[in-house]
Amino acid sequence: MQPKKRVFVGSIATETNTFSPLRTDLQDFKDSFYKDPGDHPQTPTLCSAVFPAAREVAAQHHWELIEGTACWAEPGGVVNQHTWEFLRDQLLEELQAAMPVDIVLLGLHGAMVAQECDDCEGELLEAVRNLTGFDTLIGVTFDPHSHLTEKRTGNADIITVFKEFPHTDFVETAVDLIRLIQATSKGEIAPCISTFDCKMIEVLPTSREPMRGFVDKIKSLEGKDNILSISVIHGFMAGDVAELGSRLIVITDNAHDAGNQLASELGMELFSFRGTTKPELLTSPIAIDRAMHAIDQQAIDQKAMSQNGSTAAPVVIADVWDNPGGGVAGDSTIILNDLIKRKITDTAFATIWDPIAVRTCFSAGIGAKLTLRFGGKMSNAGGEPIDAEVIVRNTVRDAVQNFCGSIVPIGDSAWIDIDGVSVILNSVRSQVFDPSVFSNMGINPIDKKLLVVKSTNHFYAAFSEISDTILYAAVDGPYPNDPTTTRYKKLTRAIWPRVEDPHDVSG
Repeated sequence: MQPKKRVFVGSIATETNTFSPLRTDLQDFKDSFYKDPGDHPQTPTLCSAVFPAAREVAAQHHWELIEGTACWAEPGGVVNQHTWEFLRDQLLEELQAAMPVDIVLLGLHGAMVAQECDDCEGELLEAVRNLTGFDTLIGVTFDPHSHLTEKRTGNADIITVFKEFPHTDFVETAVDLIRLIQATSKGEIAPCISTFDCKMIEVLPTSREPMRGFVDKIKSLEGKDNILSISVIHGFMAGDVAELGSRLIVITDNAHDAGNQLASELGMELFSFRGTTKPELLTSPIAIDRAMHAIDQQAIDQKAMSQNGSTAAPVVIADVWDNPGGGVAGDSTIILNDLIKRKITDTAFATIWDPIAVRTCFSAGIGAKLTLRFGGKMSNAGGEPIDAEVIVRNTVRDAVQNFCGSIVPIGDSAWIDIDGVSVILNSVRSQVFDPSVFSNMGINPIDKKLLVVKSTNHFYAAFSEISDTILYAAVDGPYPNDPTTTRYKKLTRAIWPRVEDPHDVSG
């Protein structure tokens, strides 16, 4: 019998908005997700799906699995340098203790920036490679909202990236990584990584065209003509780093020239989509107007069909820029204030991050009526704090929501009512992924006419199952949502839309 392959698994992940008024430290990791070696749950998380995926196949592949720490912090501001060094060194010490190893599997994000390190993932991969040498295979998963650097491609043997936005395929991405690493370890393939700089930064949701068709196309190419894997790095426009922007990754079986050519062709095709990929972005007043029109039309249609007793599907408005998933606080009050001023009722709103207000609601108790100030604390661009008479409808310790099989914490949370608007206040920042953010607090989202969620697009997969009308509201705030005006200091190369034709395709 052949000796077992020794496989080390670890994960350090967060997404850094370098413009955010927040800062990220070790407590943020512990609030979101922090598991000691061997304690990772069976349920996957967005960036640590390599753990349950590796466990699933360890016996089949004759692996001896050694698990390191797994941790994730909700996207936020620049990471405290001491926190980064502690997490980095902890993982390296765990790897050193596991040596010798044949394979290293890492679940990373790809947009982590510390006070003194713009390329945390590159620094980690370089350190892992220096520790293991080049006889050890290193495989890594990334989120597409990341930055691709030479340190990463130069020190990893296999890179797989979530293809979908919303990221519904993070488990599949980990499984693909393990499949390719195993084939490499058996000498069945010789992976070569090719990349192409698209020289653009854009929002690229795969829930709509043209990205839907593009992702389907690249998936259809995999497994043919020596093409092992194709990934798209969308880039993360809120990260001021030199490598910001979209890139193509093509991994071939010992066909580097062909990989370079395909990466270039696909990269220029992606570049051709610029300016066409985002959904229609509305101001808050127009989004509310359209929502009210859709609700009124549903009522008319129901009456015409004599279905007065039925419940219409709720309309959904997404607050796309005050999205904690982009590293901001998620305490903007602008859309909520617009709803209150217009006396719009039968509405549920998730979420406003305000740990102090949550603590006050817990102190007051369920059923209490009180004057509460909440929201609008972290930025002068997030609207004024709301002062209102509220009723505390429910409080939940350690509340959570679901996301594609994972459990996402939102911390101690309170459901308050303001004249017919149900608002969820949370103490652990998180964007909205799923209607369970409402139902777990005691609100039935189906019973509401209007739902407002803070998320750019991750909410879409789950909410499109309960809503026929989804609107996107673009409310300016602390998130740098226009690259043409964002004051980048470290981005020096030409990329669209800061430069109209960075590839000089016009001739």
